[in-house]
Amino acid sequence: MTMNMPVPPIEFIDLKAQRARIGARMERAIMGAVEAGQYILGPQVAEFEQKMAAFCGAKHVIGTANGTDALGICLMALGLRPGDAAICPAFTFAATAEAVAWLGATPIFVDIDEATYNMDPKALAVALDTATRLGLKAKAVIAVDLFGQMADYDAIEAFCAEHGLKLICDSAQGFGASYKGRRAGVIGDFTTASFFPAKPLGCYGDGGAIATNDDASDALIRSLRFHGKGDYKYDNVRIGMNSRLDTLQAAILLEKLAVFEDEIAARQVVAARYDSGLADMALTPFIMPECVSVWAQYTIRVPAASRDAFQAALKAKGVPTTVYYPKPLNEQTAYKRFPVAGNGLPVSERVAKEVVSLPMHPYLDEATQAYIIAAAREALADVPKVKLGQG
Repeated sequence: MTMNMPVPPIEFIDLKAQRARIGARMERAIMGAVEAGQYILGPQVAEFEQKMAAFCGAKHVIGTANGTDALGICLMALGLRPGDAAICPAFTFAATAEAVAWLGATPIFVDIDEATYNMDPKALAVALDTATRLGLKAKAVIAVDLFGQMADYDAIEAFCAEHGLKLICDSAQGFGASYKGRRAGVIGDFTTASFFPAKPLGCYGDGGAIATNDDASDALIRSLRFHGKGDYKYDNVRIGMNSRLDTLQAAILLEKLAVFEDEIAARQVVAARYDSGLADMALTPFIMPECVSVWAQYTIRVPAASRDAFQAALKAKGVPTTVYYPKPLNEQTAYKRFPVAGNGLPVSERVAKEVVSLPMHPYLDEATQAYIIAAAREALADVPKVKLGQG
């Protein structure tokens, strides 16, 4: 396979290619929102909420300013406060635990399943014991759908039901994915989504949403996102926040949602090409049976001692890579003070030193991807393959 540099340069996530497809429709949608002049909670917001609910099967969807706020509002709706705890994985973006700490509550970090990188359901019992030992009242589990694959919800739902815990699905990277026939948005008490531009369904700025099947929760969340309003905006019946999905971003998301099914299908093709080209050289992603990933990232693992050299070799050939995440939350300055379940998080800490993500988006053409795979294979030629459980 030749190694001539593709033109134009390779994008890690090519948002320009999507714009080339829907550019004219997008411009009409944006200018329609601008000219209508309803910049806060304009009709596009309600339309997007309805269409997102129909897409995922949820009864209600409520737009928010971003995915982090969405998590915080869910926890506010549950009444989380100092002395309470929420169980969450440490191998995730900081927002998952940040929203818990905002309210003065305590995140308890659990380890991940090494194959999927999502919360290990077997760790939940230990986390609950940890909360009890520390005199905390565990109220919720926040499961993260990392890299586009949903968590193992059969086991997590059963644990939450047995112990009276609320379940929040942090699907910032997983909206559009499915778990055994159920799409992200219909599992648990709440599902949160992020529309950060790099997400599988992203807007042109910040945006987020909450999905729920409960009527009372829908009404409460709509109040909380709008300063705790009651019947009208100057009747504040509770402490809330200012976190409304922008009308302009809703207009953008409507056009992106219209092609989202096609893009999810295209992501499967891109992932399959990576699997075929790299599975013999590196530890490639594992997708659980009867599950569909939305492939927010395509993440492989290489030995920790080789990762920097691997990334440098690809960079020299014009191939961008990124590490999600180089340090689990329990090792980060702001979160070191919070408890971990059991005797530590060895899987999270090991995986953080080995993961590396390759360019991934639905418009990655076959020729460019062949170049990326060839570059990766060359860089991995003398590198031992990581095996599950290794280390």
